[in-house]
Amino acid sequence: MAYGDHHGGGMHEELSVEHHDPLIRFLHIVIRICVKLLAVLMVVVIILGVADVCYVLYSRLSTPPVMLLNVSDIFKIFGAFMVVLIAIEIFINIRLYLGSNTLPIKLVIGTALMAIARKVIVLDLASTTSIYVFAIASVVLALGIAYWLVGKTNKTMTNGHEIDDESSL
Repeated sequence: MAYGDHHGGGMHEELSVEHHDPLIRFLHIVIRICVKLLAVLMVVVIILGVADVCYVLYSRLSTPPVMLLNVSDIFKIFGAFMVVLIAIEIFINIRLYLGSNTLPIKLVIGTALMAIARKVIVLDLASTTSIYVFAIASVVLALGIAYWLVGKTNKTMTNGHEIDDESSL
């Protein structure tokens, strides 16, 4: 099995190590090493994000009144959790980029949805203009429709049964 083969597909054809030009072949190898480095760095970010969630939770629970959270604290904790989950989604995007010859569009849109959901969760409506709220609503709507459409087009008929292509990832 060649490098990067996954479920019958190889590494991105655009980054082939079998390119006829030695310079391009070398550059493809460099790019793949850089993507792997990004994956390692994303794991470091995830670990630091989990440490930040623990710190935020500890600091909120240890300030008076001790062991009680107000609504503002809960939103800050949710925001910290969402940042870690977004980092995990980005890591999965990088892993899938390395291991397949297709770009996981649905996962990328899902990651963007999660990022905008984080923004909505931590949004302070008291200090936010209405145009900003409408802009966020437009982004959520556009991403939601795109996610639905991509999910709808990813479904294929196999042996008379409908399956989702990304569920096998």
